[in-house]
Amino acid sequence: MGTPAIPALRQVGILVLDDDSQNAGALRVILDSEGWRVRIVPDARLLLSELKSGEWSLVVANIALAGTDSPLFLMLRDLASVPPAEGGRVRVLYVVPEMTGGQYVNVLETARLPYVVRPYHLHDFLERVSDLLVEVKAIEAPIRQVRHEFDDARKKKKDAARSNSMFAARDGYSSYTDEELATFEKQEGESSKSRRNKPRTNLGGADR
Repeated sequence: MGTPAIPALRQVGILVLDDDSQNAGALRVILDSEGWRVRIVPDARLLLSELKSGEWSLVVANIALAGTDSPLFLMLRDLASVPPAEGGRVRVLYVVPEMTGGQYVNVLETARLPYVVRPYHLHDFLERVSDLLVEVKAIEAPIRQVRHEFDDARKKKKDAARSNSMFAARDGYSSYTDEELATFEKQEGESSKSRRNKPRTNLGGADR
């Protein structure tokens, strides 16, 4: 008598709402490396279309694009508030650009909505993502940082400033190559520099 087949787990699907190609690309590198299915959407219309047509477990939304008083924000808030026991299968993580933090953080904290402020630590971001995926049973166990310091070989390759890097190693889970980390840091650095040099404009009351 043969061994019963074990059903394959549904691949984790993550939607990223961001119209900044550099930021979205950096998120894709991080999330793709965990084996998750990632799709970038640049506006609310496409996001809503994807949510209706596909199986997605998480939305990572740039809060500057979603806003905090828009129909999209209210819809995402309501969608993410449905308990798994009542059929809730989607969670939302908001990304708050550092230059607009004060504009959004109070609203998100009052509403008890999960968020990260960019630039964020890589392991902190992945832990927050994995906690939300566990909540809707998309993955079995959360990612946890299990080693906070680099080993001797890595320390020899990095300077003192890098010793406090956001790229802390994680034993027992997928790792990142030096090339991937360098690419991510370059993208984040260029994006941060661009934001600092860009004149701030008011677009309907929300800085982008």
